Amino acid sequence: MNNTPIDPNFYAVIPAGGVGSRLWPLSRADSPKFLLDFTGSGRSLLRETFDRVEHLVPAERIVVVTGAHHADAVAAQLPSLVEANLVAEPSPRESTAAIALAAAILVNQKPDAIIGSFAADHVIRNQEAFSLAVAEAVRLASTGKVATIGIKPTSPSSAYGYIRVGSLIKEVSPQVASFEAEAFVEKPALAIAQGYLETANHLWNAGMFVLKAAVLLEILSQTEPELASGVAAIASAWNTDDREAVLARVWPTLRKIAIDYSLAEPAADQGLVAVVSADLDWTDVGDFASMSTLHPADELTAFGPATVVALDSTGIVVSNGHKIIAVSGLSDVVIVETDDALLVTTKQEAQSVKSVVAELERRGIRDVL
Repeated sequence: MNNTPIDPNFYAVIPAGGVGSRLWPLSRADSPKFLLDFTGSGRSLLRETFDRVEHLVPAERIVVVTGAHHADAVAAQLPSLVEANLVAEPSPRESTAAIALAAAILVNQKPDAIIGSFAADHVIRNQEAFSLAVAEAVRLASTGKVATIGIKPTSPSSAYGYIRVGSLIKEVSPQVASFEAEAFVEKPALAIAQGYLETANHLWNAGMFVLKAAVLLEILSQTEPELASGVAAIASAWNTDDREAVLARVWPTLRKIAIDYSLAEPAADQGLVAVVSADLDWTDVGDFASMSTLHPADELTAFGPATVVALDSTGIVVSNGHKIIAVSGLSDVVIVETDDALLVTTKQEAQSVKSVVAELERRGIRDVL
């Protein structure tokens, strides 16, 4: 832990879910992206996220929500995670159900709990700014606000949603400040995103939310009442012999909905949201284009044991084999080789890898998914 003051009621929640189909064939159902190392650090994205929040709170105040299928792998990667703080979902139900269940469990133990949700697949390289931003978000949450952390854009992007900022609340440091949040904006066209960058009144929405657990459940009782009552029922049975039976009965009935739609947008419409603007050196590792931004743009970066020969080429090559891979005269190429699959695309087409996965599924070729 560091010396950044943080409210003792604060708990970090790490939702670790999703297959990451845009990162196929590396990320698959049995080895999703959050369990993999995409930065070359020797640690998975999940482990990096856990270590990041452990700078702020002790391990006993970190909760990880993941699929039951991945619970053992998560526990193995996070030896300091308290066993009781590993929440296993029977099946994927999107971010609202995962975060709301953690909130409902925590609020039964500590009614004044403040939770911060931090995705398991983000890369943040500015720990100091992250710590300051979270501390400010927690301060805002303690007043009843729904606080979110927005990222100062470094380029126009149609891959991210945005947050429109309003009046200044507090200047925390040269890198961190808090504002009233006027609205959440869906992923814009590139020309519109360029305008956002020039006017500097929009931030990337990184999906990090900090608020009182009770406030989260209260808002959901208005926007998603059946989901709210469902997680409350599960949480009531959590420390009883009925946990598995209630979980099996209620969990499949919960609506699949992202927390942006169930919480963030309705709360912003009510003027309840504040945004902490921060320069975090942040990357959402959602596809191979975003992965490539973690490495030099003017060369071809290779991962794995293969011998890669690059001539007048840029991009990334990932291989777990020992072939000689030669790349000549290609810009922004993406080559990924595994034992049973080979992907060749470009950074510009990185988002379309999800369509490749859908086509393989359509053809019934599921053993590589």
